[in-house]
Amino acid sequence: MEFFSVFASNLSIGIHEAVTLSNLWYCFVGVFLGTLVGVLPGLGSLIAISLLLPITYHLPATGALIMLAGVYFGADYGGGTCSILLGVPGHAAAAVDVLDGYPMAKQGRGGIALFMKCVASFWGSAVGIVLLMFFAPILSGWALNFGPSEYCALMLLGLIAASTVGQGSPIKGVAMVFVGLILGVIGTDINSGVSRFAFDIPELTDGISLIAMAMGLFAITEVIKSANTTRVTPAEQSFTLRDQMPTRQDWRRSFGPMLRGSGLGAFFGALPGTSGGMATFLSYSMEKRISKHPEEFGKGAIEGIAGPEACNNAGVGTAFIPTLTLGIPGDAVMALMLGALTIQGIQPGPQVITAHPDLFWGLIVSFWIGNLFLVILNIPLIGMWVKLLSIPYHLMFPSIVLFTCIGVYSTSNSTFDVWVLLAFGIVGYLMALLRLEVVPVLLGLILGPMLEENFRRTLLLSRGSFSVFVERPITAVALAACAFLLLWTVWGSMRSRVSA
Repeated sequence: MEFFSVFASNLSIGIHEAVTLSNLWYCFVGVFLGTLVGVLPGLGSLIAISLLLPITYHLPATGALIMLAGVYFGADYGGGTCSILLGVPGHAAAAVDVLDGYPMAKQGRGGIALFMKCVASFWGSAVGIVLLMFFAPILSGWALNFGPSEYCALMLLGLIAASTVGQGSPIKGVAMVFVGLILGVIGTDINSGVSRFAFDIPELTDGISLIAMAMGLFAITEVIKSANTTRVTPAEQSFTLRDQMPTRQDWRRSFGPMLRGSGLGAFFGALPGTSGGMATFLSYSMEKRISKHPEEFGKGAIEGIAGPEACNNAGVGTAFIPTLTLGIPGDAVMALMLGALTIQGIQPGPQVITAHPDLFWGLIVSFWIGNLFLVILNIPLIGMWVKLLSIPYHLMFPSIVLFTCIGVYSTSNSTFDVWVLLAFGIVGYLMALLRLEVVPVLLGLILGPMLEENFRRTLLLSRGSFSVFVERPITAVALAACAFLLLWTVWGSMRSRVSA
């Protein structure tokens, strides 16, 4: 009974914080802009959050996090729209929507596919938020007993897992983590106050700007990659509310996939390195395997929309669990959310829930409000988003570059950061040509300084003895998992070379 009374008290704090006019406005702006950017081909939540990150300098902490979270949910909602109507995925996780959503659109059932996508997304988000509400405080209370050695080991595990699990070459992923760690060393040493690797450039004494780097690697790189892209327009269809209503058979075939997909997504969402569409494709494969009509998949099976969409959005909610309770992001989007916390002067970790309960619980309540906003924006107004797809690229992409440069300059009034933005835009494009992962670089830059700080603190407390890393059980298990992932990566690389 005591647990539920505390839970009710915390929830009332969140409601009081989230329903203020300012936070409701930030929530609506976030989901609207997230949906707007997510609908456009190739522009996902990473680019949307990167573009809006400079604004968080001028917002209160709760409002900033509510807006960025709304962008995250909105971009995930909107990313499936161009996948279904154009056959072009809005982001990696929405690529699975192309498999059955685009055939449904060509059959004249695009409105039904979009409606079911919205329903499944709302259901998956609800499951993820409920799990976040109950498990985040429990994990946070447990993590209060962590010392610097545990944080050091868990951050290292998060970096290695994010670079070795999922898509892309694991070897290249680990290499990119080291690049990010090296970039994170640039600046002033927190202990001695000595400038490191700044090369007598005053602007580098505070380190490389996270905002400039993120916007360069994602927004500018995407503009360069899409410079020669030919615009594709959706087929003419009617998107009235009557045209979007699924049949009774569609509802019956979608219910089971939504339940299974939300459970699968909730599990994988809390694990580092399993983002980028991995869980959604697992959900799609599972539904195809257990379906009584597997031959329909790839030709317009509504299960191929319902299961992966519920899976994707359930993972969005549970992804906040390790980020808010342990300060360890599982992917690049969560890393940017972590960066927004540090910009506001809030130390990520288990103290967030106890020291800033209004922020944490207000954020959770805003998730519910944001998802209601998204239902309103994505069902009655789907015609508006379809018209947005007709914007010519030669008008859209220069606007993105302009707003990106303005956003970077406005954070510190420094033209140097604009040059950093353009430099990382070019670097990101070269990395794309070489098929190098960008996400591990960003994770290395954000977690690197915290990893170094906790590592040095551990050695100071143990008087230079490394035995503390194997004597404490949580640290030992985390380091053993790191060793296993690295050995598995090396073994997989060697086996692929031998088979080739």
